[in-house]
Amino acid sequence: MLKDATAGDPITGLKWTKKTSHTLSRELKRQGYEVGDDTVRRLLKQRRYVLRANRKRLNKRKDTNRDRQMCYLVRMRQEHEKAGFPSISVDAKQRELIGNFKNPGRTYRRKQLDVLESDYPSDANGVAIPYGIYDTTYNDGFVVVGISHQTPEFAVACIRRWWLRVGKKKFPNKKHLLVQADCGGANGNRLWTWKYELQKLADEFDLIVSVTHLPTSASKWNLIEHRLFCHIEANWAGVPLVDYETIIKFIRTTKTETGLRCRAYHYNDVSYYYDMLNITTTFWGGSVLLTMCGAFCDDACDESSRQHSFVVDGS
Repeated sequence: MLKDATAGDPITGLKWTKKTSHTLSRELKRQGYEVGDDTVRRLLKQRRYVLRANRKRLNKRKDTNRDRQMCYLVRMRQEHEKAGFPSISVDAKQRELIGNFKNPGRTYRRKQLDVLESDYPSDANGVAIPYGIYDTTYNDGFVVVGISHQTPEFAVACIRRWWLRVGKKKFPNKKHLLVQADCGGANGNRLWTWKYELQKLADEFDLIVSVTHLPTSASKWNLIEHRLFCHIEANWAGVPLVDYETIIKFIRTTKTETGLRCRAYHYNDVSYYYDMLNITTTFWGGSVLLTMCGAFCDDACDESSRQHSFVVDGS
């Protein structure tokens, strides 16, 4: 009965089937065996059948240098931690709609919660963009919840807030900072705005900032994904995120038995970050001319081209 719907691991001997215990019980009854669902589940367990979900491990892109790249990232992090320097893993969690929407997961309740039947963005009261900073040395999380766009300016502003509130207190007189991120999103390795904002951060606090990016298609191996974000999702599973206070509360109460603690703040210093800014480079008089432009520049911008220019030493 299970032959056509059975898969398994030839090494460990674990097996699984697409058929449910209810389906198997019904087929057995059709063949003359009076057994219930519980008996079928017990028999399956005795034969090492288990409930399993899909696991994302395969990749169509084969890189012969992948192992060497990942070993380099681990070595960089270990060297900074051994020297007592701060090492953080950063990333932006997926944006959440604020409102009485269904949130995946289940919770123990006497009565189920009624939520909206659809989750259209137009029905939301706003959006929440949690940007996380995970301290790999102290197993400590720090999340800033934005309300507009995920941009490099916002990402570096979150790192700056972490440094002011946590970093420089835990790492006094330390001038080296390691930032590990994936190569996409607001902290992508190709974004000039990200590099420019990081340079401003380094200049402001007299820091030497080193940035390492995970290879393409390897963002799931970013430490913050499976050491912080997964626990936040489990903490608010099954609860509608009706307002920003609810999101902040669940992030702050995220804890694990291994000692993870998390701080959370609502970023309201600057209400909006615009996602149409761009920085280009040109060589001018032996220096590099950085040009930042966007559709929402202020009056100080050149009205004809909407550009701001900055001269950086070309050496």
